[in-house]
Amino acid sequence: MSNPYPHPVIAREGWPFIGIALAVALIINSTSGWFLALPFWIVFLIVLQFFRDPPRAIPTGARKVLSPADGRIVAIERARDPYLERDSLKISIFMNIFNAHSNRSPTDGEVKQIWYHPGRFLNAALDKASGENERNAMWLHTTEGDDITCVQIAGLAARRILCYTREGDTLQRGERYGFIRFGSRVDLYLPIGSKASVTLGDKVLASASVIAKLP
Repeated sequence: MSNPYPHPVIAREGWPFIGIALAVALIINSTSGWFLALPFWIVFLIVLQFFRDPPRAIPTGARKVLSPADGRIVAIERARDPYLERDSLKISIFMNIFNAHSNRSPTDGEVKQIWYHPGRFLNAALDKASGENERNAMWLHTTEGDDITCVQIAGLAARRILCYTREGDTLQRGERYGFIRFGSRVDLYLPIGSKASVTLGDKVLASASVIAKLP
């Protein structure tokens, strides 16, 4: 399944950064030559790849939970969901600067509530980042009647969490709902009885990888 893709392949959130990096590289190149400009061209390419936002094939299946982010699985554990105050299966995905940072809905459902918490900017790969870093949590009530909490967490270099949904919005699986700039993490809290389809260290792609199955 492929959802309509109304977003540019290079995310709009990155256009100002890409423009600045390109302008600096061009100025240095024209005034000092390509050799001195080479580090600035490398920076431009890194910024360009960071803000890529490619279309993805989206797996079907109402009980399948899709990855909300590109990255590496750093936690699969039973944990307390601090937002819905329940026991849950927690799956965490760490995004480094070489991953795409567009966030996608893990399943179909209605946005019931949004919580934003200011906080620190610790390394997002650390477990304590879940409770101490700046974060934005979204409660998604699925069309099958399950509740999922999806938490965007700022990282060491991240300084801006963007979430475009509001309470009452309806999301389709794989639909783009947010973006985090420069290194971050996403935590998913799933109902007890959910089964992880990934293992620690696995690399996943937003909306293309199935990471769990609901009970």
